[in-house]
Amino acid sequence: MEVKAGEVHAIMGPNGSGKSTFAHVLSGREGYTVTGGEVDFDGIDLLDLEPEERARVGLFLAFQYPVELPGVNNTYFLKSAVNAIRKYRGEPELDAVSFMRLIKERLKVLHLDDSLLKRPVNVGFSGGEKKRNEIFQMAMLEPKLAILDETDSGLDIDALRIVADGVNALRSPERSVVVVTHYQRLLDYIQPDHVHVLAKGRIIRSGGKELALELEQKGYGWITDEEAA
Repeated sequence: MEVKAGEVHAIMGPNGSGKSTFAHVLSGREGYTVTGGEVDFDGIDLLDLEPEERARVGLFLAFQYPVELPGVNNTYFLKSAVNAIRKYRGEPELDAVSFMRLIKERLKVLHLDDSLLKRPVNVGFSGGEKKRNEIFQMAMLEPKLAILDETDSGLDIDALRIVADGVNALRSPERSVVVVTHYQRLLDYIQPDHVHVLAKGRIIRSGGKELALELEQKGYGWITDEEAA
């Protein structure tokens, strides 16, 4: 699988196929052992890096179940994360005024209000608020590669549209996105360049948006049956 700059790839597959495992391994989550292969990211093997190092070089993971951080203000969390990345790049840290200016710019792009900033990270947030907050984090951190792990999970259609609009607003020729999802409905709003079907930890079929539409109509059984034949 090769993801080029500016592309959007969708990873689909039945329950237990390895979709979230794929996302977690890329991000460096503990508890997984990679026994072979490599993940080349701008000439660097991601598997050699710790999770925080992967974030600094430009990787971002939006969790299926965003973690709550009691006592950690959203604004403080974002300022620390943004300045850690700027420091890694050799750029000066943003002072309070410059940081708030950046926040206002990003809120405007995503059509969000500032109410989330005054609360602890994800604490007491609804499912939709948590997902919107993660897309806002993505906007602030400006990753080269964003991995969205079942961002549509638990969202009603209105919340799904808001999140998808945010992702689309952040698409650029320099930023790649990998969308992990069960369902084609998310891809009605975030149009992928490539669709991959994962089963038993392997990519068994790749195609364009039409593959996702076919999966919506037929399910996954026909692909897994063909693979087994």
